[in-house]
Formats: sequence, structure tokens, C-alpha cells
Amino acid sequence: MNQNPKDWKTYDQFAYGIDTNRLAPTQALDGTSHTIAFEDGRTLSLSISSDRAAWSDGSGSGSDNCEVIEVADSTYFIELVFASRPKECETLILNTRTHRALSIYSTVRDKEQSIGEPQVAQIFRAGTAGEATTFKPAETRDLIGLRAHFTYSPNHTYEHTYLSSQRYAWQCLVGVQRGHGDVDLATTYKFDEDQYVFTFREFKIPVASTFFYNFKDMRSTGKFLGIAGDGSIQNNPAGAFIRKASMTYYLSGQEPV
Repeated sequence: MNQNPKDWKTYDQFAYGIDTNRLAPTQALDGTSHTIAFEDGRTLSLSISSDRAAWSDGSGSGSDNCEVIEVADSTYFIELVFASRPKECETLILNTRTHRALSIYSTVRDKEQSIGEPQVAQIFRAGTAGEATTFKPAETRDLIGLRAHFTYSPNHTYEHTYLSSQRYAWQCLVGVQRGHGDVDLATTYKFDEDQYVFTFREFKIPVASTFFYNFKDMRSTGKFLGIAGDGSIQNNPAGAFIRKASMTYYLSGQEPV
């Protein structure tokens, strides 16, 4: 039985055109190779050429589609889409100057594996691509209390309210989902000053998202991975202009989890 509200949109119905305000890809990393050592022991080797990347990580290897976007100075949003693993993808945030890296590995699970949880899961790994400088990416509470508006296109504006370290609320202000909203699981990492990686995993539909926030330029760059209305797996790009609307401050001892 479908428990979603009447007229609830599928992933592909709301995602169309949501990349209108996305930053353009760059060729800046063409011909470069990177070895990223993660804190959990995984090592990822990556060689980028045009829109493809050769990769290996000890458990597998391949040559797959790769998109690179410069989202801040020397900082790149790298999206790997695995042809042999259609239910999985990896987003890498890499600063080639500080050598800091963060991996967000997203997986569409079977329903039986995700009872009571969002169907799309995410694994987070901080790492280094050489001798690292500055602080390492880590989970943060910095966004708690912030309410912001994201305009992805003339037909997509959403309001986000960051409720706690684990959840955020959203509602659609402009678009096919206008009037719809929910509270979903979220994870936020601070990558550098004024730079955050925000992710969420929805309950009502099988979709998860990864976004890089550049609050200096007030731009958001990201992607959605989920199951479309016809049952196919889609990995769609997205990007928005950010406008901070308000901030809630909490008394000591009354802060959210």
C-alpha cells in the first residue's frame, strides 16, 4: 500500500531541470592522477581523462564516467558513475592544494535491507591525497538553526531548515512539489572555511543527495541518486543559488541533538 500523500511526486518528476543553475564542468583535472588514503584503510587510485576516470581501490577497478566541477578555489566535486554497479556511485570532494578529501559513497539498497530506514544509504570517508594541511573534514553542527532558500531553476525553489545533527526539514516553494515537504535524515561535514558537504536520505521515496555548499559564493553543487517512477536507477545532477533566510539560536542545555 502506498503511504505517500496524494499527488506525491516521483524522483524523476521533480528532478527534471533541477541542474539549470549548476556550475559547469571543468577540464582542469584532465591528465592528473590522485591516490587518496582514507581513514578506514581504503586507498583509491584515480586517473582522470576528459569525462572518464580509471580507478582502483583494492576491491575492484574500472574505467567509468566521471564529471569534475570546480566548486571553490582548488576544490573539486568529482562524480563517479559505475557502469558495472548501477545502484552505486561515489562523490569525491578533493582540494588539490590542501590535499584533503571526502568520499560519499551512495548505494540503492533492496527494500528488505532498509526496513524502517531510507532505501538509499551513504558511507562517508575522510582522506588525504598527499601531505595534508589545514583541518580535516569532519561532521559539524554549524548549520543547525539555519533556514535557507535554494533556487535550482525558475521552476525549482526549496526551503531547507536544519533541525539537528541528524535531520533537516524541506518544503517546495516553487515547482511541481509546491506545498509538499518532509523531515529526512541528513549528515553534514565541514570541508573548509565557508565550505560544507550536506547530504540527505529521504523516507517517502528512494533517493539520496550529496551537495557541496560554497557560502562565500552562495552556490550549491550536487546530485541525486534514486529510483525513478519506472523503476530505473538515475543519478541526476543539480545545482542552486543559495539565500540565507534566518537563523535560530538555542539556549545552553536546550540545543538539538
